[in-house]
Amino acid sequence: MKQIFEALEKDARLTPEQISTMTGIPVAEVEKTIKKAEKNRTILKYKTVVDWAKLGEEQVWALLEVKVIPQRDVGFDAIAERIYRFPEARSVYLASGTYDLAILVAGKTMQEVAVFVSEKLAPLETVQSTVTHFILKKYKEDGEIIEGGEGVKRLPVTP
Repeated sequence: MKQIFEALEKDARLTPEQISTMTGIPVAEVEKTIKKAEKNRTILKYKTVVDWAKLGEEQVWALLEVKVIPQRDVGFDAIAERIYRFPEARSVYLASGTYDLAILVAGKTMQEVAVFVSEKLAPLETVQSTVTHFILKKYKEDGEIIEGGEGVKRLPVTP
């Protein structure tokens, strides 16, 4: 069954018939597996990765490091839930290291991201500190090369 999920993860547009051909698993079994996975949330979402810059829709992305005070009985879960409910927070992760949460944020402008950090995130009672890293250029997203995948553009240095 793992083959079904690997195929869909690479290309969510694959039909059960195509997956059956690729894996040798009968179509009916592929369909049943997908329906069950959608129902029990093993498959969370079908996603398209769009290069918005090519459409003239610039977006500003930032990676936020957030240090928080865990709460009794719920640890980091309660504050993580408050944060992931903000529409600006595209991804929220519990991380090891010098900070507790890593948050990927998107906005139309740097100012919009800054307002999110200063007016929504930083004032939360358990947030101790934040560090904002603006994403300057995306090379690869969700396994897809965004730019520069056409081949080597520089000549190799030779002695």
